[in-house]
Amino acid sequence: MNITENHYINFSKFHGAGNDFIMINAIKNEILLSEELIFKMCDRRTGIGADGLIILTHSDNHDFRMRYYNCDGKESTFCGNGGRCIAAFAHQQGIIKNEATYEAVDGIHKAKVTETSSNEYLVELTMRDILSYQLDDESLLIDTGSPHYVKKVMNLDSMDVNAEGAKIRYDKNISSDGVNVDFLLNDNGNIRIRTYERGVENETLACGTGVTASAMAASLWYGGNDIDIYTQIAKLNVRFDKDENTFKNVVLTGPAAHVFDGMFIFA
Repeated sequence: MNITENHYINFSKFHGAGNDFIMINAIKNEILLSEELIFKMCDRRTGIGADGLIILTHSDNHDFRMRYYNCDGKESTFCGNGGRCIAAFAHQQGIIKNEATYEAVDGIHKAKVTETSSNEYLVELTMRDILSYQLDDESLLIDTGSPHYVKKVMNLDSMDVNAEGAKIRYDKNISSDGVNVDFLLNDNGNIRIRTYERGVENETLACGTGVTASAMAASLWYGGNDIDIYTQIAKLNVRFDKDENTFKNVVLTGPAAHVFDGMFIFA
């Protein structure tokens, strides 16, 4: 179904560790939205406001399919926090009970949803195996469903994440298609990060694929395979089996919250 003038659409707003999304249930009726319309809905001044928009659609072989769009309106690579939020959304909508297997742009994911309050959830999500990456003493270039460049820093709180992140995001020597950027600080054993996301073209409060990439960077630099990552407002966990240069059985765990429901009218 195409959304045209004088129509409306029901939505829910979710966030995962402050990374916020417009969620649309289209499991019974496919919905097609233009880039312009998604951009308008995600606008924080004239729209609903979100880092991205997620459509939950039908899957022939699994519980559902996830389609993810950045707030610029363009369909994008996988989003880890969005991937956790869609599982909580599916649970809230009665599409699943506590576990799901679903399709996304990077393959099949499994999720486990635990309700912690009337509108809050703890979600475990399987991520893709990592078989290759580029590593040195100061940076890691890795694809955890979305491409990430993790950079080790000495001072996280005062740095200009937008300015420094944009330099790396648009550096063609790093990636011809652009890359997400995570700045990582080892703060007396606590791994803290801040993330600049392509497509959002701004710092976001959290990024699930960035948390996963940062956990792998921390593992390679400092050791460990069950790593807590501290974002701007929350703690997430990444655990995995590490075998020489590969990461397998990767699980991202963190909070997801149902913020509100609404109706967006297309004037």
